[in-house]
Amino acid sequence: MSSIRLTQYSHGAGCGCKIAPDVLDGILAKAGPAAGHQRLIVGNQGREDAAVYDLGDGRGMIATTDFFMPIVDDPFDFGRIAATNAISDVYAMGGTPVMALGILGWPLDKLGPEIAGDVVAGAQAVCRELGIALAGGHSIDAPEPMFGLAVNGLVDLEHLKLNSQAKPGDLLFLTKPLGVGLLTTAEKRGLLEAGHHGLARETMLKPNTIGIALSKVKGVNAMTDVTGFGLAGHLTEMCSASGVMAQIDFRRLPRLAEAEGYRRQGAVPGGTVRNRDALGSALPVMDEAHWQWLCDPQTSGGLLISVDPAWEDDVERIGREYGLTLEPFGTLKAPQGDAKIEVIG
Repeated sequence: MSSIRLTQYSHGAGCGCKIAPDVLDGILAKAGPAAGHQRLIVGNQGREDAAVYDLGDGRGMIATTDFFMPIVDDPFDFGRIAATNAISDVYAMGGTPVMALGILGWPLDKLGPEIAGDVVAGAQAVCRELGIALAGGHSIDAPEPMFGLAVNGLVDLEHLKLNSQAKPGDLLFLTKPLGVGLLTTAEKRGLLEAGHHGLARETMLKPNTIGIALSKVKGVNAMTDVTGFGLAGHLTEMCSASGVMAQIDFRRLPRLAEAEGYRRQGAVPGGTVRNRDALGSALPVMDEAHWQWLCDPQTSGGLLISVDPAWEDDVERIGREYGLTLEPFGTLKAPQGDAKIEVIG
């Protein structure tokens, strides 16, 4: 493993670098809607995971980009995690990623080009494993290291999944546990116990390929991936776009149990507080433990799935085929006031 500690060269980490949702709204409002085009199915107006362009043959081209600053110290692992995270948006819409371009910003006065090469090699390893062509990219000299991918994928339009089609009565599933932000913050502060090293990395490196299989389930009404805005942020986006609200049973929420101790020690990412504040009245007053878990920024997080109860068994079966135990942690219902999330348990 490299002796370089990449996380010491950046002010942010992973998807926690994201601009807060309320600030992003202001930016996009001034930029205006995506340029109109008759074949543009999904643009920037609906907070979807990626853009989708109708190819005219029953398929859509998915286009997305994602990049961030180091969330782990090892350059090769940073490249792997950044690639896995960027590719996830395609899986979240039910697509198959086919090609990617790298996005690299590097402080050459602080970190040698050979370290950047290790980052790119990590991304190449992930792309090779998933059958994706990493075909080039663009690089700049930057004050802090950052890396990511622009990814294109293909999807049968009949299987395209959006975050705006959730229905009252749907069950909520999450394919990865929460807690990545807590663990990586603890590591950056030197609090992480020896036995907990690698827990967050292992979670972040699991690709969301299950999204392809889930997209073929008729009763999967909506799907998105959970990243920098935390579960609360991405669930709020789904609820707002679909005209519903969520009731979460906190006891059933998938969590990395090891992260709770670090939360109690105060290893809470700054992005967690920003996420809570950005949600405003959409997130009602709740216990500190609840909002700190719900707003914990995830990097390369799991898929959040809204499922018709009649199709629960199908989703759980697919989970087992991918080595996952999927159980519902909440339900959707008709909205009541401004709040989009209600927590019990």
